Amino acid sequence: MDLGLKGKVALVAAASDGLGKASALALAREGARVAICGRRKEMVDDAAADIRRQTGADLLAVQADVAQAADVTRFVEETRKKFGTVHVLVNNAGGPPTGDILTLSDDDWERGFRLTMMSTVRLTRAVLPMMMAQRWGRVVTITSFVARQPLNELILSAAMRPGIHALTKILSNLHAPQNITVNAVAPGNILTKRQENLNAERAKKKGVPLDQYWAEVAKEIPSARFGRPEEVGNVVAFLASEQASYINGVSLLVDGGLTKAAP
Repeated sequence: MDLGLKGKVALVAAASDGLGKASALALAREGARVAICGRRKEMVDDAAADIRRQTGADLLAVQADVAQAADVTRFVEETRKKFGTVHVLVNNAGGPPTGDILTLSDDDWERGFRLTMMSTVRLTRAVLPMMMAQRWGRVVTITSFVARQPLNELILSAAMRPGIHALTKILSNLHAPQNITVNAVAPGNILTKRQENLNAERAKKKGVPLDQYWAEVAKEIPSARFGRPEEVGNVVAFLASEQASYINGVSLLVDGGLTKAAP
């Protein structure tokens, strides 16, 4: 299937590794020109070089922290200067810290809000005028299954992700007449460094070997395995495509059936 992304410009946030990089790679394979950012220059440059080697795509790598307003502005502006516009935005950010209501400080909550919610707001607000002017755009936000099935230790993430899903729905209503779709992808347990760190913490608290803990968690997933980053990236690329033009305002679970809530 031709996804109709050849020559389109995609801006992918927090794409040095994990789900962001997998999304950038999937878009590049479809012929998109891709701008990526990451907090660490060496990591984002390495990610861009790897994607170029695999796809031959035209890439822009920018050192930027999406939790910082000035960095978001600079990332979008450098993308616009190089490619002229933005057709596809992939909102993504690292997960906020774990903890509970008693241990997480006001600063933790405020940092989590800037990282999780405001990065999405700022990036979307920055690119929407370009999409409106060209009457074509795709906004895809990577969230988490905890928006539908909260986990106790992920209180920051679980408290903020539903708000992003609500924002997704509102923007999809407002901008559909301009041929702009706005959707979210909610991954489950995916084989990323974030998942590795979470599982290491949980295994330690539970007092079980790490391998045993991984096996126990996998058994709870109907698909009986953890997802791969590219499986999320491929969904992102499809939602960003011309072929997905009638999918709008959805929060799509990519979790192997893990979430118990009805779809």
